[in-house]
Amino acid sequence: MLNARDGVLRATARLRPLELPTANVTRLRRGVMRGTRRLVDLATGHPTSPNAVPSRGLPRDEARLALTQARRRAVARRHLLIRFTSERTVPLAVALVVLAAGAVTLGPSIVRPVGAAEGTQPGVRLAIGGGVTGAQYDQTELAGFLGLDAGGTGLGASVDDGSLYKPVAVDTSVQSASDLLRYYTVKATDSLTGIASQMGVSMMTIWWANHLTSKDSLHVGQILVVPPVDGLIITVQASDTLESLAATYKTTTDAIIVANELTDTHVILGEVLIMPGAKGAPIPVPKVAKATPTSGSGGHGSFVYTGGTWGWPVVGGGNYISQYFWSGHPGVDIAAKYGTPIVAPRAGRVVYAGWKSNGGGYQVWINYGNGIYSGMYHMSAVLASVGEVVSRGQEVGRIGMSGWATGPHVHFEIWIGYPWQSSSYRVNPLRYL
Repeated sequence: MLNARDGVLRATARLRPLELPTANVTRLRRGVMRGTRRLVDLATGHPTSPNAVPSRGLPRDEARLALTQARRRAVARRHLLIRFTSERTVPLAVALVVLAAGAVTLGPSIVRPVGAAEGTQPGVRLAIGGGVTGAQYDQTELAGFLGLDAGGTGLGASVDDGSLYKPVAVDTSVQSASDLLRYYTVKATDSLTGIASQMGVSMMTIWWANHLTSKDSLHVGQILVVPPVDGLIITVQASDTLESLAATYKTTTDAIIVANELTDTHVILGEVLIMPGAKGAPIPVPKVAKATPTSGSGGHGSFVYTGGTWGWPVVGGGNYISQYFWSGHPGVDIAAKYGTPIVAPRAGRVVYAGWKSNGGGYQVWINYGNGIYSGMYHMSAVLASVGEVVSRGQEVGRIGMSGWATGPHVHFEIWIGYPWQSSSYRVNPLRYL
């Protein structure tokens, strides 16, 4: 307040009238001076006029000193009166009136809040059904009825006029495992088994999640959905419950809750869930017709082995033997870039071409006559058909990672006798290559 007053005084002190004072202003000024002189006399106890100083009975020096001091005080008071009764008087008076009015206006709000509630207010009532005659609930009862927090988290807080504000928003979100799913973009050297190993799930989990029809149907840029755990991804139907889903997919409700990070055991129509450990349909095995044996010495297509040198089964440079033949590994692994052509090492007849569940994935078997066969495994593509006669160097497949493989290569075997029969056996392929 003191700063405000000083500011007003400094501002008004700089004001100057644009015209000479009128007679009325002069009379007003003189009247103000006389009244102010009287107020100063009463407040200080000293007369304004130096002639009014009593000096009789005093020694001459003391009387002279008292008279001098009185005259000085009178001059100072006169200067003060002139300052207050000059042309600044009117603006200063206006400023003082404004300050006084402001103090009066702020007074009640300092003493007590305007509009404060007095006395104990009754509990807020809310009529059910928009005010229609019937049962009524207070705030606590209503919160319990709606399953909300009466403290204001779900139910509007009451104010002093008895109003009840409705909730700003209601949480209608549906829990879903969609946020738990991962996504993988297929690259040029990828295979289904390699992607599964990299993502930490089984190959079949990726197969089921993406509704694949062939292991080699992947293409560069394709985006695969990858669940966080082995199992199936399902969409809840109208009649499904957590218990019925657990029974259908041979898992437990606890496993479903943990895998999907559920906080509510009530499933909702359209909700996406992961069924951990569940299994879908197996990979369809292509039906491959075997060649009909004939009376020829070769058998399985009567192809006759004529001897001669064998060619290398992988085309191009950069390929190498990553694992040799030994008792626990009855063949040689020839590593090469994914998709590199695989060729027949010599002329023969194809007796098997396609997928087989023996760990070799996509594979081709060739009969060279005299009971000698070769098997080429882990292909990414099969380019030969059963019964086809192939020449040396003819492409029969592509390097891949299908089956039990951790990198792109071809597992090359030489069989004596028809492959995978109890009477047949494998020998070191390097005897022929």
